[in-house]
Amino acid sequence: MGEARRDPTPGEPPLVGDHWAMDLLNTQVRSQGQDVDLWRTGADVSAWLSRLGLEAAEPDARGQAALLTQARSLRALTRALVVSRKAGESVQLDDLNQHLHAYRSTPHLAHDIDGHLVLQRRAAGDDAAARLGPVAESVATLLVEGDFALVKQCEHPDCILWFYDRTKSHKRRWCSMAQCGNRHKAAQFRKRNSDTAS
Repeated sequence: MGEARRDPTPGEPPLVGDHWAMDLLNTQVRSQGQDVDLWRTGADVSAWLSRLGLEAAEPDARGQAALLTQARSLRALTRALVVSRKAGESVQLDDLNQHLHAYRSTPHLAHDIDGHLVLQRRAAGDDAAARLGPVAESVATLLVEGDFALVKQCEHPDCILWFYDRTKSHKRRWCSMAQCGNRHKAAQFRKRNSDTAS
């Protein structure tokens, strides 16, 4: 769960959070000073779930609308929970429990990529609650087991992305070194050059 994956195509949410809960928050980005929702349709949510490895049959039009509504609800709830927990405040669990209770799953024995046996959980349905269940569970796991000193937001002033800092030194500052880290370095370079030119 939560490993960084390939660079997103334009308009696709970045998977740089190193935790599904952080990647959920990162389905909203900032572009030219405006917050942008990268989930415009249920198909966008389905594509994002597939990128996480949570593939399932594509829902019909009504199912797509329900998936979009529930995904946005889970994202807004997750943002409120993460911000509260990060601030050391008490968190209200009823709404997250509703998402968790709607998720029905069953154990499933499989082989991992190395051929070892692993016990997984699979959704017992294909509705929106079932498809979003593993993500809701990752939010709950973060609240229970996460070290919130390692839950960080990118330090670039034009970025709103979140990540779980799994670096050895725990000094990660940017959602992505290739994006915001390089933008910061370029800005610092321009500043130094303008200071020496003055």
